[in-house]
Amino acid sequence: MSDTKEKDQVQKETRLTQDVSARVVLYNDEWHTFEEVIEQIILATGYKTTKAEVMTWEVHTKGKSIIYSGDIDKCLYISSILEQIKLSTQIQY
Repeated sequence: MSDTKEKDQVQKETRLTQDVSARVVLYNDEWHTFEEVIEQIILATGYKTTKAEVMTWEVHTKGKSIIYSGDIDKCLYISSILEQIKLSTQIQY
């Protein structure tokens, strides 16, 4: 395959990956405090404290919460930050 064809194929695959709509689901656990979860959501997403608190409460009361919906690359990034402190996440698409 020529370099041009390979480059075109890589660009096409990259566009397809970026167009995938996905979501990050955060699951409840019995080990992390509210404060730890709130801080990690803020770090991962850049959300304001109030929004992170609402999401943390939803995780606590419902067992899970959708933390972010959007492109797969950002979902992977957010999930990796949440998992730095061993929070349980899943990416759905």
